[in-house]
Amino acid sequence: MARILNVTKGTVVAEDVAVARSFWGRFRGLMLRREMASGEALLIEPSASIHTAFMRFPIDVVFLDREKQVVKVAENVRPFWAALSRGHSALELNAGSAGKADVVGGDRLVIVDQPGTDHAQDQSPASVREKRETRV
Repeated sequence: MARILNVTKGTVVAEDVAVARSFWGRFRGLMLRREMASGEALLIEPSASIHTAFMRFPIDVVFLDREKQVVKVAENVRPFWAALSRGHSALELNAGSAGKADVVGGDRLVIVDQPGTDHAQDQSPASVREKRETRV
């Protein structure tokens, strides 16, 4: 598991971050999920655009360049909409989370693996949590 920190402001953006790098992981994204828990996020790499087709809730999307600097924040992207940017990756958060974390253009974010956990590539935060719980 990983978390996202805003090193510009010294704040935590998300505590429970999954990463989608494969074609299918990026395509699936958050589709068909009923909700996202507070603190969850999905980092899609690479991705200069996202769609919210077949999603059931609005999201905030933070587009990042290759150095993880924020190039655009799209807030409250509703289901069946799209957002695009010149960014290299997209961080999907619960609607309102970008504002709460005060993420703005020019901020620099970092991904930090939490000690003792697996890096979640192409898995939703919930499925990673289930996997971790079954190992106990």
